[in-house]
Amino acid sequence: MNAWFVALIATSVALIAFRFAVRRGLAPTRVPHERTPADLGLGFDVVHIPTARNKRLHAWLVPAEGVEPAPAALVIHGWGGNAAMMLPIVPALHAAGFAVLLIDARCHGHSDEDDFTSLPRFAEDIDHALAWLQQCKHADPRRIALVGHSVGAGAVLLAASRRDDVSAVVSLAAFSHPVAMMRRFLAHKRVPFLPIGWLVLRYVEHVIGHRFDDIAPVTSISRIRCPTLLVHGAEDTTVPPSEAALIHAARRGEHVRLRIIAGSHDDFGDPKDIAGEIVALTTFLRDALNRAGNALPLEQSETSGQIISPRN
Repeated sequence: MNAWFVALIATSVALIAFRFAVRRGLAPTRVPHERTPADLGLGFDVVHIPTARNKRLHAWLVPAEGVEPAPAALVIHGWGGNAAMMLPIVPALHAAGFAVLLIDARCHGHSDEDDFTSLPRFAEDIDHALAWLQQCKHADPRRIALVGHSVGAGAVLLAASRRDDVSAVVSLAAFSHPVAMMRRFLAHKRVPFLPIGWLVLRYVEHVIGHRFDDIAPVTSISRIRCPTLLVHGAEDTTVPPSEAALIHAARRGEHVRLRIIAGSHDDFGDPKDIAGEIVALTTFLRDALNRAGNALPLEQSETSGQIISPRN
């Protein structure tokens, strides 16, 4: 009996240690904002948006100049990022006539802490932010696009796959499947996949309450019906560009486009060399939102600026 009891205690301690190690190892680092839209010469409002589990999201709303309500872009960062890291894309969107809402996901930036975050919880935050934006006087609810990076890209694809009121989606450096991303992460940490890595994956599925197969971008893309642009850096070593090709191959129509550009996961190169890329992105959004509602003035269709250089 004593040996059995000792074994039970040892097993319980090991399980607790395992859970603690997994949660701590996968938790995002909260990074404070280093700048705001004002640093780019843009006017903005700080807003707080209710989300799931009675939490609040911190966000910046950059209104469009001129006609209101305007077409709008809801922008979300990646894992360990924040709204400030998405600022480089905002001047081009603003110049193209869009209102822009940049949100901090739960456990990121200045948004509320929660017991954990995940790709599905990023998508929950997008759903609540979208509902807020649809009621905002600055935004045309018929013409709202979603833009996300990395985990945020997977989240905008997941959110759009469950809705019919999103006019367009731009995915920046999405991974094809959470298992592929987590296996790379575990290999980088030198954690053997069998048996530890496999147990980590099963535990994470249990915690987040979703099967990875159900929330994977290669699954979400097949359910999206609005115009979608997949953008990926050719030199991305965090998420290989071959994963963008896998997502694209799983599409159900030619409304999904793939664009491989210069740059890595977090940096898409010298702004002087990529003016054409930012024009392509804003033109894609303008054309998609034009079809969803009234056209933007043609003189606002051409814009240049720095394409996004976010983190994670």
